[in-house]
Amino acid sequence: MKKIATIGTLCALLFTACKLGKAENKGKEAAMTDFISFGDQISTQKALSANEMFKRFQTLEVGNPISVKFAATINEVCASKGCRMKRSLDANTQTMVRFKDYRFFMPLDAKDKEVIVQRIAYITQNSEAELRHYTEDARKTTNEIAKIT
Repeated sequence: MKKIATIGTLCALLFTACKLGKAENKGKEAAMTDFISFGDQISTQKALSANEMFKRFQTLEVGNPISVKFAATINEVCASKGCRMKRSLDANTQTMVRFKDYRFFMPLDAKDKEVIVQRIAYITQNSEAELRHYTEDARKTTNEIAKIT
Protein backbone atom coordinates (compact mmCIF):
# COMPACT_ATOMS: atom_id res chain seq x y z
CA MET A 1 0.00 0.00 0.00
CA LYS A 2 1.26 3.51 -0.74
CA LYS A 3 2.64 5.72 1.97
CA ILE A 4 0.25 8.48 2.93
CA ALA A 5 1.56 11.62 4.58
CA THR A 6 -0.88 12.92 7.12
CA ILE A 7 -0.77 16.29 8.75
CA GLY A 8 -2.40 15.73 12.12
CA THR A 9 -3.35 18.03 14.87
CA LEU A 10 -1.97 16.85 18.16
CA CYS A 11 -2.71 20.00 20.14
CA ALA A 12 -4.38 23.24 19.15
CA LEU A 13 -4.79 23.69 15.43
CA LEU A 14 -2.33 26.11 13.88
CA PHE A 15 -3.75 26.32 10.42
CA THR A 16 -3.68 29.17 8.01
CA ALA A 17 -5.42 29.96 5.04
CA CYS A 18 -6.62 30.10 1.54
CA LYS A 19 -4.79 32.22 -0.98
CA LEU A 20 -7.07 34.73 -2.65
CA GLY A 21 -5.19 35.05 -5.91
CA LYS A 22 -2.11 33.88 -7.76
CA ALA A 23 0.91 36.15 -7.44
CA GLU A 24 2.49 37.40 -10.65
CA ASN A 25 5.98 36.70 -9.37
CA LYS A 26 6.54 33.06 -8.50
CA GLY A 27 9.23 33.91 -5.93
CA LYS A 28 8.67 32.11 -2.63
CA GLU A 29 7.62 35.18 -0.61
CA ALA A 30 5.64 36.73 -3.47
CA ALA A 31 3.76 33.46 -3.99
CA MET A 32 2.64 33.49 -0.35
CA THR A 33 0.81 36.80 -0.17
CA ASP A 34 -2.85 37.79 -0.03
CA PHE A 35 -4.03 35.04 2.28
CA ILE A 36 -7.12 35.04 4.42
CA SER A 37 -6.84 33.16 7.69
CA PHE A 38 -8.89 30.27 9.03
CA GLY A 39 -7.94 29.26 12.55
CA ASP A 40 -4.95 30.79 14.29
CA GLN A 41 -2.85 33.08 12.14
CA ILE A 42 0.63 31.91 11.28
CA SER A 43 3.44 33.55 9.37
CA THR A 44 4.15 32.61 5.78
CA GLN A 45 7.88 32.95 6.48
CA LYS A 46 9.89 29.76 6.22
CA ALA A 47 6.96 27.80 4.77
CA LEU A 48 8.18 24.97 2.55
CA SER A 49 6.92 24.66 -1.01
CA ALA A 50 5.13 21.47 -2.03
CA ASN A 51 8.32 20.34 -3.77
CA GLU A 52 10.41 20.92 -0.63
CA MET A 53 7.82 19.09 1.48
CA PHE A 54 7.88 16.18 -0.97
CA LYS A 55 11.64 15.85 -0.44
CA ARG A 56 11.07 15.75 3.34
CA PHE A 57 8.19 13.29 2.89
CA GLN A 58 10.52 10.87 1.11
CA THR A 59 12.62 10.60 4.29
CA LEU A 60 9.68 10.18 6.70
CA GLU A 61 9.32 6.86 8.47
CA VAL A 62 6.36 5.39 10.34
CA GLY A 63 6.56 6.47 13.99
CA ASN A 64 8.86 9.42 13.28
CA PRO A 65 6.68 12.57 13.03
CA ILE A 66 8.12 15.95 12.04
CA SER A 67 6.94 19.51 12.65
CA VAL A 68 6.40 21.32 9.34
CA LYS A 69 4.89 24.37 7.70
CA PHE A 70 4.25 24.10 3.98
CA ALA A 71 2.21 25.56 1.16
CA ALA A 72 0.34 23.55 -1.45
CA THR A 73 -2.84 23.63 -3.50
CA ILE A 74 -5.98 21.86 -2.26
CA ASN A 75 -7.03 19.00 -4.57
CA GLU A 76 -10.05 17.85 -2.62
CA VAL A 77 -12.09 18.90 0.40
CA CYS A 78 -14.28 16.43 2.28
CA ALA A 79 -17.62 16.93 0.54
CA SER A 80 -19.51 15.90 3.65
CA LYS A 81 -18.51 18.81 5.87
CA GLY A 82 -14.97 20.00 5.10
CA CYS A 83 -13.36 17.99 7.90
CA ARG A 84 -10.24 17.12 5.88
CA MET A 85 -8.49 18.00 2.65
CA LYS A 86 -6.00 16.49 0.23
CA ARG A 87 -3.09 18.42 -1.21
CA SER A 88 -0.52 17.48 -3.86
CA LEU A 89 3.18 17.25 -3.19
CA ASP A 90 3.93 16.08 -6.73
CA ALA A 91 2.05 14.48 -9.62
CA ASN A 92 1.68 11.14 -7.78
CA THR A 93 1.80 12.00 -4.07
CA GLN A 94 -0.81 13.68 -1.91
CA THR A 95 -1.05 14.60 1.73
CA MET A 96 -4.23 14.35 3.71
CA VAL A 97 -4.84 17.05 6.29
CA ARG A 98 -7.21 16.01 9.06
CA PHE A 99 -8.49 18.15 11.90
CA LYS A 100 -8.49 16.51 15.31
CA ASP A 101 -11.85 16.16 17.04
CA TYR A 102 -13.58 18.10 14.25
CA ARG A 103 -12.19 21.35 15.69
CA PHE A 104 -11.95 22.96 12.29
CA PHE A 105 -13.71 22.69 8.93
CA MET A 106 -12.52 23.81 5.51
CA PRO A 107 -14.89 25.76 3.27
CA LEU A 108 -16.39 23.22 0.87
CA ASP A 109 -15.44 25.44 -2.08
CA ALA A 110 -11.74 25.62 -1.12
CA LYS A 111 -10.63 23.26 -3.92
CA ASP A 112 -7.82 24.74 -6.05
CA LYS A 113 -6.91 27.30 -3.37
CA GLU A 114 -3.35 27.45 -2.12
CA VAL A 115 -3.05 26.95 1.63
CA ILE A 116 -0.34 26.93 4.25
CA VAL A 117 -0.53 24.37 7.03
CA GLN A 118 1.63 24.24 10.12
CA ARG A 119 1.51 21.11 12.23
CA ILE A 120 2.86 17.61 12.67
CA ALA A 121 3.40 15.41 9.59
CA TYR A 122 3.61 11.66 9.85
CA ILE A 123 3.23 8.54 7.74
CA THR A 124 0.24 6.31 8.37
CA GLN A 125 -1.41 3.38 6.67
CA ASN A 126 -5.19 3.61 6.56
CA SER A 127 -7.43 0.64 7.19
CA GLU A 128 -9.91 -0.58 4.62
CA ALA A 129 -12.74 0.84 6.75
CA GLU A 130 -11.10 4.28 6.85
CA LEU A 131 -10.55 4.27 3.09
CA ARG A 132 -14.18 3.30 2.51
CA HIS A 133 -15.28 6.11 4.86
CA TYR A 134 -13.16 8.68 2.99
CA THR A 135 -14.51 7.42 -0.34
CA GLU A 136 -18.10 7.68 0.91
CA ASP A 137 -17.43 11.23 2.14
CA ALA A 138 -16.10 12.06 -1.33
CA ARG A 139 -19.53 10.97 -2.61
CA LYS A 140 -18.15 8.23 -4.83
CA THR A 141 -20.38 5.51 -6.24
CA THR A 142 -21.20 2.27 -4.45
CA ASN A 143 -19.14 0.42 -7.09
CA GLU A 144 -16.07 2.57 -6.38
CA ILE A 145 -16.46 2.00 -2.65
CA ALA A 146 -16.85 -1.77 -3.14
CA LYS A 147 -13.53 -1.92 -5.06
CA ILE A 148 -11.58 -0.94 -1.93
CA THR A 149 -9.87 -3.99 -0.48
